[in-house]
Amino acid sequence: MLILAERLRAANGGDLDESAMQAVAEATGAPLEYVRLAVKIRSEKREKSLLASLRSQFFTLDPQTRRFVMAGALGSGTALFADIEDKMAQVHQLRFMAGEASSHYNQYGVFAMLAIFLALAGVAVSALSRDRRTAAISGAIFGGGAYLMRSVFGFLLAVNMNVEPLAVIFIAALGAVVGVVSNRIVSKNRERLGLKDPAADRQDLLRQLHHLREKLHSGQQTLTFVSIDIVGSTKLKQNALDPLAVEFTFNEYQNFVERVVHEHRGRVHSTAGDGAICAFENPVDAFAAAKHVQAGILEVNTFRNKLGAPIVLRCGIHSGTVVTPEAGDITSVNFNEVIDIASHLEKAAPPGGIAVSEASAMQLPGGLDSVGPVRIRSQETGAAIWVSRNAHAAGMRSSSPPVPNPAS
Repeated sequence: MLILAERLRAANGGDLDESAMQAVAEATGAPLEYVRLAVKIRSEKREKSLLASLRSQFFTLDPQTRRFVMAGALGSGTALFADIEDKMAQVHQLRFMAGEASSHYNQYGVFAMLAIFLALAGVAVSALSRDRRTAAISGAIFGGGAYLMRSVFGFLLAVNMNVEPLAVIFIAALGAVVGVVSNRIVSKNRERLGLKDPAADRQDLLRQLHHLREKLHSGQQTLTFVSIDIVGSTKLKQNALDPLAVEFTFNEYQNFVERVVHEHRGRVHSTAGDGAICAFENPVDAFAAAKHVQAGILEVNTFRNKLGAPIVLRCGIHSGTVVTPEAGDITSVNFNEVIDIASHLEKAAPPGGIAVSEASAMQLPGGLDSVGPVRIRSQETGAAIWVSRNAHAAGMRSSSPPVPNPAS
């Protein structure tokens, strides 16, 4: 959701209006209020100035509230500039009476023009409202607010203002009428004025979001991960007499795992310590590779293990959907629950065994029964257990590497 919002913000000049937030909510399935809150928090972390903070707070309001706030602010600004203009006229009159100025005074000075500009902006706020009810309320807030604030600013500036309480109601009602009429005129002439239809604008935003989402999910694919690790590897290294023997043996083990994985059309995703995470296109290849590794470790122990004790492995297999940020590069996938579950299953598997999740086992010929009769659960994930015939013997013999058994 945040990625889509940030990309849409960048594509629209750095702002997310209400239509954009609604489009993000529909495209991601997140509640609209959650989108507003997330965008607000994101903006607060990035923007520190007072103006940026106020701007961020304003855009997190719902559309109606934003329009009402704008109407009230424009009404207050109109009243302020009108009172300043009256104050200047009053000062000029006093100077004229004292003989310090001429009788001529320009009643349409800078502040008067600013008041007229803000009044027109207030009408525009109502005219561009999405419905007539919002337009009427916005107009009433602008008109009534401007009249009331004229008395407030008039008191502060010592300008004589006679405010009639009933006049507030009349002016607010007049503002509501002006708002409805202007909104109706704009609605009928939206195309002539070059204004976008809100529904069409929203559809355009949704198209942009779906396009971005398709790009983000372009690397989505279903993979099967195999987690392989050595049981008690730390103890094996500590008990070894020769550090060079440790280095040689573990290098041979890693080479063996990589060779088996490639033979079964897999790829080594990552290695950490003595473990390895391998990726396959389907569970059939993954399960075959894991069984090959468990069976083939006997040959490594017989001919290439110089530790004086056998290497015993555990494996975990799980399938699921991953998204590769870089096209087809599985090594760019680092934080994914599919890999985590495979690792948890590997830790739950018995020495010499393979824990195959239900999601993977159901895609094998024969399903769960083709793996083995034993069932376990790890991290709320069910799995079937496969154990090599040589696993028990390999786990029991700890004094020397095992000797190949022709019968197996």
